[in-house]
Amino acid sequence: SWQSCYYCTREHFKSVNEFVSHLRSRHCTREGGSFVCRYGFNGVCASLPLDGVSDRDYDAHVAKYHVNQQTRELPPEWGVYSAAQNLPAVLNDPQRGKQSNLFTKKWGEHFVERVHVPHTPRLPDITHADFAVYLGSIGKRYRWHERRQQQQQQQQQLPATGAATPEHLSAVPVPEIFLKSQLQLHHATTFAQVFPNYMQQGDSTTEQRQQTGRQLQEQLSHYLDIVEVKIAQQVAQKSAAFFHAMTTQHAILAEMQQAAEQVQQLRAALAQLHGSAVVDSFRVMRYAQRRQHCHHTLDKLRLMATVHKTQPMLQLLLGTQDYVAALDLISTTQEILAAELLGVHCFKHLPMQLGEMEKLIDKMLTTEFERYAAHDLNRPLPESAAQPETDSVCAEEDKLVAIVMGLLRKQNFGFVQSYQQEAVATIRAIIKQLLIELLARGDHELCLTGAGEQALDLTLAEWLAMLQRASHALLAVLERVKAVVSIMQQTADAAAGGSCPREHAVNLIDSEAFLSAAHHAQLSAQLQQLLQAVCHYCHERCANVVAPQSLERSAVSEQELQQLALVVAEFSESTLAICGTASVPLQLALKVQASRYAQRFHAEHKQKLALLLDQERWRQVDIPHEFQRIIDRMTAGDYAKPSPLDPAALLNGNGNGNSNGNPVLLLEGKQPFALVSVALLLIQMLYEYGGSAQRLPLLASYHARNVVDLLRCFNSRSCQLIIGAGAMRVAGLKTITSTNLALVSRALQLVLYLLPRLRDHFECMSGYEAIERDYQGHVKEIEHKIHGIVSERVIAQLEAWEARPPIPSQTFRLISRHLVKLHEAIAGVLPEAQIHEIYGVVHRNFKDKLREQLLKLNVYNNGGPQHGVVTSELTFYMETLRTLKALPADQLDDGILEHIWLY
Repeated sequence: SWQSCYYCTREHFKSVNEFVSHLRSRHCTREGGSFVCRYGFNGVCASLPLDGVSDRDYDAHVAKYHVNQQTRELPPEWGVYSAAQNLPAVLNDPQRGKQSNLFTKKWGEHFVERVHVPHTPRLPDITHADFAVYLGSIGKRYRWHERRQQQQQQQQQLPATGAATPEHLSAVPVPEIFLKSQLQLHHATTFAQVFPNYMQQGDSTTEQRQQTGRQLQEQLSHYLDIVEVKIAQQVAQKSAAFFHAMTTQHAILAEMQQAAEQVQQLRAALAQLHGSAVVDSFRVMRYAQRRQHCHHTLDKLRLMATVHKTQPMLQLLLGTQDYVAALDLISTTQEILAAELLGVHCFKHLPMQLGEMEKLIDKMLTTEFERYAAHDLNRPLPESAAQPETDSVCAEEDKLVAIVMGLLRKQNFGFVQSYQQEAVATIRAIIKQLLIELLARGDHELCLTGAGEQALDLTLAEWLAMLQRASHALLAVLERVKAVVSIMQQTADAAAGGSCPREHAVNLIDSEAFLSAAHHAQLSAQLQQLLQAVCHYCHERCANVVAPQSLERSAVSEQELQQLALVVAEFSESTLAICGTASVPLQLALKVQASRYAQRFHAEHKQKLALLLDQERWRQVDIPHEFQRIIDRMTAGDYAKPSPLDPAALLNGNGNGNSNGNPVLLLEGKQPFALVSVALLLIQMLYEYGGSAQRLPLLASYHARNVVDLLRCFNSRSCQLIIGAGAMRVAGLKTITSTNLALVSRALQLVLYLLPRLRDHFECMSGYEAIERDYQGHVKEIEHKIHGIVSERVIAQLEAWEARPPIPSQTFRLISRHLVKLHEAIAGVLPEAQIHEIYGVVHRNFKDKLREQLLKLNVYNNGGPQHGVVTSELTFYMETLRTLKALPADQLDDGILEHIWLY
């Protein structure tokens, strides 16, 4: 019992000490100084009290009741099956009523009340009469089965009394050797089995041998009797079938005799039918087959006659340019020769001749197509775009359709590439002829190559004139190419089985569809690619005919660039309408010229602005009426009219005050701007940039970047000249005054006002936010510089001030003088809001410094003499500000008399 724990199934022990240690650690609890054994069902030991015992008594208890217990077994653990009755069976028992109390102390049969459950009406009542039909049908078989059982029992109960009875004979077994199909006694083994111990009696007497022979004979007779009895039993059992066969044999013989007579009659009828109907019918069929063979032979001869006329018919079809019919005739004849006239000796050389004829037609088609393409493309061109062609756009359309049909029938799609090469050669010849005419009118001494590929030293005007003439000529050639490609496409559609519902559909040859969908799609793609390639080549030749170096040496004007853009746009739109895709080379050349013009335009204006900035004296000038109109147009977004002013005249006239105009520039009729001459010239430059971009939209992106660069240059250079005092060295200014700073600020504010309108006009200004931040920062820096100058002087005066008479003191008189001078310097330049902001900063600095000085002098708001002096001084200071109106009205009250003492 100590080798394993009953409640810990996986615990096994090798000794008693391990078992005792396990009980103490797992099945024992210690309460104070006593031990309680828990080795039992539900953790309760049946032999130890629940109060606990001492350590020594616990060891004795374990040794007595758990270690040395042999006869007494532990109670089994309670489970579901330990109950007196299965709970699911009780709950599902239909014979029991509603259980009033399931949780009783003991489970038994009578713990619930019984209630009679009535029979369900859905099940019928089964009686003995329901089985009457079944018993009646099975009764005969059952009675026969009972009789057979009784007979078998009677046969088994008969005694075995005599050897002559059939039952006794059947009990004697017959050796297996007599039951074989072959009994060969000449074999020794077989003879030994039939006559056992007969050959071994060599020394026996004759009487003994005779006795043995008689016994053997009797045994064999006995075996024969057994066999006869068995045969008789079998015959007795099958007697009914035997006699039935014997009685039906005569009927079978009669039926056989009748069948033989019917066979003889059938054979006689068949012989008569064969002689009267079959032989004649077969003769008629043989004659019909012979007639069919004769007709077939006649058809062969007629077919041979037709094939013999193939070559004359081919000559006739080729003479009428019906190439498709000729190729169809060759193909059909070859199929007939291969299928129906195979082996005819007179036609053995005809397939080879037809093959050579097919190759000749293919070569003829290629030559005719090249000749037609060259003739059509090299027709005389109209002298001008307004003069249309006198002939049809595509000459000899029927001939082209016939040639293309033949090429498609041969599946020779190389004609598209051939036509493209011919078109390219025509374009080269036209460009070459135009260049020769251009060189003939000029003094050029250059020699062209055969294809005219060498770039010439042409000016922009010469290139423009050449482009104008070349565009008309090339567009005429492209129209011809488009017409030919359209006819090719219509022909391909007809060859693929489609219709041609187009406006100028040509007369197509009636034939069956012989072009597959894949080849039709491939040919359509090649034709579209041909148009695109030819148009692209026209653009490329027009763009590369002049060397880039010659264009770089020529200074293009805006009018020439406009003409060039107009020519390129018209030519590009025409080629786009022809091929459906835009070409890049000529557009790229135009963009290069536009970029070069924009760079030169910007370089001139930037250099001019730099010179004007260096010469600027930073004095206010009168605004001419033209500049007022320019600003109004820029505000409205109208850059159509060119600027009529000369910058040099403006600088000289306005600088000396000899020009009529307004003192200030009015924005939107109410915002006055006092400006210097360089600011006016900057406005004029910006207007010129905008006007150029409006007249030439191609320049908009370049001018947008250049405007940003120009404004950045103006901002940085003006900052260097004024805030960095560079104007004292460059323009000879003695000092940088507040008026100079205010004029620069107003110029920068005018640019800030125009920046959103410039962005809306150019629509693609990169760096707009950065330049706006730079200008705003520059304006703030100028404001800091202005109020910094006055604040420094005010602070310097306050440092030497003492609160004592006279009143007002010399310090406050000087402070008021500085404030008046600052107002005189910026009042006519800056707007009132900005002046208030500047004086607001100066006023805050004044109050901060005055508080420091009062603390330093130990002057307090105590109503004393020094407090009165401070009040008088501040009253004088505020009266100066009220006179100048330097601050807003709500800040000009006497609140400073109280605020100055708030630390």
